[in-house]
Amino acid sequence: MNRHLHSLFRTKPLAELAREGATTRLRRALGTWDLVALGIGAIIGAGIFSTIGTAAAGNLADGRVAAGPALVLSFILTAVACGFTALCYAEMASMIPISGSAYTYAYATMGELAAWIVGWDLLLEYAVSNVAVAISWGDYARSFLANVVGVRIPAWLATDPRTALTLVEGASPMGLAEKLTVLAQARAGEVDGSAVFAGWEALRDAPTVAGFPVTINLLAVFITVIITWLVYIGIRESARANAVMVVVKVAILLAVAGIGLRFVQGANWVPFSPNGWQGVQAGAAIIFFAFIGFDAVSTTAEECRNPSRDVPRGIIWSLLICTLIYVLVAAVVTGMVHYTELAGKADPLAYVFERYNLGWLAGIIAFGAVIATTAALLVYQVGQPRIFMAMSRDGLLGPWFGRVHPRYGTPGNATLLTGALVAVPAALGNIAEVVELTNIGTLFAFSLVCASVLILRVARPDAPRRFAVRWPWLVAPAGIFGCVWIARGLPTVTWVRFFVWMGLGLVLYFVYGRRRSALAARQAGERQASRGGGRGAAQKST
Repeated sequence: MNRHLHSLFRTKPLAELAREGATTRLRRALGTWDLVALGIGAIIGAGIFSTIGTAAAGNLADGRVAAGPALVLSFILTAVACGFTALCYAEMASMIPISGSAYTYAYATMGELAAWIVGWDLLLEYAVSNVAVAISWGDYARSFLANVVGVRIPAWLATDPRTALTLVEGASPMGLAEKLTVLAQARAGEVDGSAVFAGWEALRDAPTVAGFPVTINLLAVFITVIITWLVYIGIRESARANAVMVVVKVAILLAVAGIGLRFVQGANWVPFSPNGWQGVQAGAAIIFFAFIGFDAVSTTAEECRNPSRDVPRGIIWSLLICTLIYVLVAAVVTGMVHYTELAGKADPLAYVFERYNLGWLAGIIAFGAVIATTAALLVYQVGQPRIFMAMSRDGLLGPWFGRVHPRYGTPGNATLLTGALVAVPAALGNIAEVVELTNIGTLFAFSLVCASVLILRVARPDAPRRFAVRWPWLVAPAGIFGCVWIARGLPTVTWVRFFVWMGLGLVLYFVYGRRRSALAARQAGERQASRGGGRGAAQKST
């Protein structure tokens, strides 16, 4: 019993991790500014363009209170919490410069079971969050094509089935069968479909199979396929494309903030914090999605020319730059209109400029959103396959996941699988639950990385650290506290879904991963050799 329990907490030696990093088959092509750009590319995505309105104005339907102009504080406090975590990531990345990120850090400090849990959890941060990003990209791309280019994509080719069948506010609750009956009546002209279904535009023209409307978010699938192909053919190509997109989206956000400053009215900042700290916390729980991504830099460690030096720099600088941009944009937006006007606005940045008859800026903002979400999608698609590869190298996933493409030097199989895992849910899924599930999964991983720093400070105080956190016994606990504080603002249903997801991961570990562990096999072989050596010595002495 003790042996089985001990096996759950076997850790991977730092020396072994160092050997793996030195013998990587991936192509080392990235420098400091490549990593900073990757971090910015991941962080500035759909969040700043879409969640800022909900965070500022709240949502009475789900009981979420408004942050109001104090959204600026929500951004600052979230940035501080992420900053503590970023420092911890920087230290761990300097000590363990290999792909795997929080998964590998947990394996080195807390053991195999914790590593599996983190690896499974990271699916929520990378693959599942990319579902949300791909869906957002489809919305922004459709708006941009219609309003700027003049090309209209049919609604049924840009809407998932669940969203299409969502009832309008105030409609009587219905089951699926009743919805289909009413839909048939609406399509026959007997009922006003727009008075029943929020997605009536898509349902009206969609083909049907056995009475069920066939709607699909084809735009989300399209961008996922394109990005998956780009990530598949090489990290250098991906980094170059990301750098171009980062320059474009940062320039657009700075231009938007600069123009908006002319229209800021101090009266719109009163009351500054209409719901006190409760509103600030609720806002932080939403806009945390806008900060996710800086940790993705650590997944490219094996493709960096000097990972111990450059990965910490990439993490910290990308977070600092994005925080300054976010605070500036939040202050300008809440100063241009009263925060209550942002309620229910899916495109708050475009809305505030249309209020001042600057509709021409809406097209630029839509283009910026398309570019921003494209870059974020790219970086997350880079991160997830490398988590799969690290888990495969440890035997917790099959060898198929870890195969490196002989020509492109990328984890080819894992990249294609990640593309499929994102494309299918993005085509058929809804963004509402995905964002908050991503947030809680990321907060969990962040907390464990902070804890890993403390564990190694006790277990391996002598281990070399190219980057060392000052005052670790203050910074790491503060990072954990910040993550818990933000997570408390998430609704109960998100916690339930998270625990169900993690429970499923535990089942998979005990069914497959635990029995295939490469570390367990090596340790068993060493014990066998030790016993054999002992018996041989005893026979010689007799």
